[in-house]
Amino acid sequence: MTDRKNQKKNGGGLLRYVVIDLETTGNSPAKSGKIIEIGMVVIENEEIKETKTTLLNPNQPIPPFISNLTGIHNEEVKDAPLFIDKAEKIIRILQDSYIIAHNANFDVGFLNMELAANGYPELKNPVLDTVELSRILFPTISSYKLSHLAEHFELHHDDPHRALSDAYVTAKLFFKLKEKLDHLPYETLYKLKNLEEKLQSDLAVILDNRLEELAFREHPDNQIKHYQGLAFRMSEKETKALSEIDKSFGEYLDNIYQEQGALSKAFSSYEPREGQRQMSETIYDAFSAKKHAFIEAGTGTGKSLAYLLPAVYQAITNKERLIISTYTTQLQSQLLEEEIPLLKKVIDIPLRVALMKGKNHYLNLEKFLYELDYGSKDNYDFVLTKAILLVWITETETGDIDEIQLPAGGYIFFQKVSADVEKTINPKSPWFHHSYYQLARRRAQKADIIITNHALLCTDMFNDYAFLPGYQKVIIDEAHHFEETASHHYGLKLDYIQMQFTCNYLGTADEDKQFNAVLKATDMSQKEELIDKWNAAIKEAKYDIDELFHLIERFVRAQQKNDKATSDLGRVQYRIKPETYQQDTWLLAEDIAARLRMHFRKLLDVLSRLVDEYSLDIGDEKQFLEDIGQMQDVLEKYIDDLKVMFQEQNEVELIKWIEVDLKGKHHSVFLYSEPSNIAPILADDFFSKKESVIFTSATLTMGSSFKFIKERLGVSEQDLLTEQIASPFHYDKQVQLLIPTDFPNIRYGNIDDFVYAVCEAILSLAEVTSGRMLVLFTSYDMLRKANDLLKEMITEQQYVIIAQGVTSGSRSRLKKNFQSYDQAILLGTSSFWEGVDIPGEDLSALVMVRLPFQPPNHPVFEAKSHQLKEDGRNPFMDLSLPQAVIKFKQGFGRLIRSSNDRGIVFICDGRIKTAKYGKYFLESIPEVPVHYEATRHLMSHAENWFHQQ
Repeated sequence: MTDRKNQKKNGGGLLRYVVIDLETTGNSPAKSGKIIEIGMVVIENEEIKETKTTLLNPNQPIPPFISNLTGIHNEEVKDAPLFIDKAEKIIRILQDSYIIAHNANFDVGFLNMELAANGYPELKNPVLDTVELSRILFPTISSYKLSHLAEHFELHHDDPHRALSDAYVTAKLFFKLKEKLDHLPYETLYKLKNLEEKLQSDLAVILDNRLEELAFREHPDNQIKHYQGLAFRMSEKETKALSEIDKSFGEYLDNIYQEQGALSKAFSSYEPREGQRQMSETIYDAFSAKKHAFIEAGTGTGKSLAYLLPAVYQAITNKERLIISTYTTQLQSQLLEEEIPLLKKVIDIPLRVALMKGKNHYLNLEKFLYELDYGSKDNYDFVLTKAILLVWITETETGDIDEIQLPAGGYIFFQKVSADVEKTINPKSPWFHHSYYQLARRRAQKADIIITNHALLCTDMFNDYAFLPGYQKVIIDEAHHFEETASHHYGLKLDYIQMQFTCNYLGTADEDKQFNAVLKATDMSQKEELIDKWNAAIKEAKYDIDELFHLIERFVRAQQKNDKATSDLGRVQYRIKPETYQQDTWLLAEDIAARLRMHFRKLLDVLSRLVDEYSLDIGDEKQFLEDIGQMQDVLEKYIDDLKVMFQEQNEVELIKWIEVDLKGKHHSVFLYSEPSNIAPILADDFFSKKESVIFTSATLTMGSSFKFIKERLGVSEQDLLTEQIASPFHYDKQVQLLIPTDFPNIRYGNIDDFVYAVCEAILSLAEVTSGRMLVLFTSYDMLRKANDLLKEMITEQQYVIIAQGVTSGSRSRLKKNFQSYDQAILLGTSSFWEGVDIPGEDLSALVMVRLPFQPPNHPVFEAKSHQLKEDGRNPFMDLSLPQAVIKFKQGFGRLIRSSNDRGIVFICDGRIKTAKYGKYFLESIPEVPVHYEATRHLMSHAENWFHQQ
């Protein structure tokens, strides 16, 4: 990189660019990969001047999957020239030019290795990588694959995975990138220039030229603020106050829902849904009676609009603020970006809606500026993240990090610059008015409806309602997650990696870390005593963290029997029981934890003395106090959490457990706790304090009863309304449910035979549906076995297998990959049983491998079962079965997402027909045709039904 940078700096204002793209036989020339096609597009004076392309003979067979991908076959290249025949011409075309490529490391690296292998010197041209530049300049785009960018910018892509077509589209993309660069403010470009040396793209000359042009011009966008060398967008748009509604609630709904109402005028394809209005009316009744409500609304009800309409009516007529809470921040954004605009279109009334998330979601501009000017520039992910954020702040009006995609290490950097570091902020400081978090709070204070998430709602609840503006009525969507979220937020998590990360982040006095930065800000003459105390405590803390987690890992290994519980990620789980506290190893762990708390108290003492005893340079005081406060918060939380985890008696009865990845080292150890029963806590801290809490979800009942969810959440019967609303979809025509009679019985130890039968059924069904299949597992081990077996059973060109925990990427990334292939099979564990929306023909088959019972030795389930037994109740009927039925309903709901969807559900678990409790599962879903036959008959039926018109 250094040679290229020096070359570029001496190169003057080059205006000639050559875009290249290669098709190759493999990913690396070091592993016998060869170029089979090169495409080149020459750009001069910002115009495409010429294009060049040639096939090359690789002197080896082209792998079948490469031929399938590119359409280039062995016959086409057998008479093509060798690379050495074209090398000089390629070098000549590239002379005195920038090289542009989409993922330049691959194309330029591959080309250089081919040149070196043929006796030519490597290219030293300045390089521009359009993947990197797209990430920086268009940070809100969800994918940076060339095909996705082409679609986003409406660039015509004739022949994807052919070199010239890809190079041509990359050239068009470069014009978009250059245009965006030319519209950035001077300050942004200047800060980018300071980061440029560590980027992969050689931007210095381009940035210098543009900075020279902008030196004496003002940026035309008056929404861009300029402060202390930073350019950012921040505007407080004032929405008019709500007007009056001079209609009864019934008339209000008539004007919206009836045949010639607002919905039918807004949407030509609108069809009235009785259940939607029914839901709106039930919510209004609950609000009016100041009661809580459970509403189960089947898929396709349109529940978002159904609950937003009474929320708006209540807010306007009573002039009161309402909260709407969703399970994830993604669902929050979906409500704001899709449902609220639809609502405004329908009601045509000014409405103030605000999105509110936790502090850790918002960028702190002051800390970001500090990191830009004084932070480390060594880590590429950090530098790339800084560049992304620099551009993003010229566009965002929220500062909410969920708007963009950061590189893996970028989220670690973001922790340093999020609003979470704002322990206190002086309202008189200019940064107070340039704080995205404070802006979000101001918007929330003025809002009629606040959209938040369960996590922040619970954080607010368990912190004396200090985070959200006051409210008395709340609608909780995806409510089947609320108990779990509340339990997690009342509980805690400790792990080796995070604790060691904290100690490394704080650092010793002689390391360039947080404590050193605090020391530099002080104006004291004698630091030796405090430095020695700090250094000793940090080193001892790191040693004891290592000892503690190593001991716990050995302890769990020693405790494991054949019936060990495992998590979705394959970690072994062990519940800390009353007898655990008497075991010698655990007593030793308690001693180490007590020592660790002592080390952290010593660190707190040093920080307190720094604040109390030493004077400061007044200019650094605010930053100093913020840094100290942040360090104190972290250390105090560790002291409290260690006490809770290793102390047998607690105020609230807690379930405590350990998770260990036995394939990893002792750093793969996690400690958890949560209340054994959150219901009394919610009853006291939530339901008794709020007038009306509305719970809604597609899955709240078992056997048409809300009994399970009512008990788990602690809602009393006299304060409650309930309603079940059926889905408007025609499941009897849209779905076929298939259950085989001839699968091996897993109860008799035939796990391998069972997995083999599952894989055979998956491939047989995939032949019918052309892949497009989601396979849901309850066990990560079984998923892994099935993934390995499927890959043995198929050829590469048949189906793409994407497996959670095996294929890298987040759940949303795996889903996108699945949708991008014509014939793909997606394997997922528990998190894929819900919240995955794959509408239309992208998903045509759903396979449930086992009924989703929680393993009986799962720590939380085991503890709650034990409690139910002590109360004289049946843990299976009162806990295990309801949980499994609700999860089964969620899994079933993945298939049909619109009235036009059709698909097959294949359930490998015969218990749904043979066990007495099986009827609860079948009765929980809409009535569909059920076929219970030998697998070959089921496949024949699937073939006939699926291909009916």
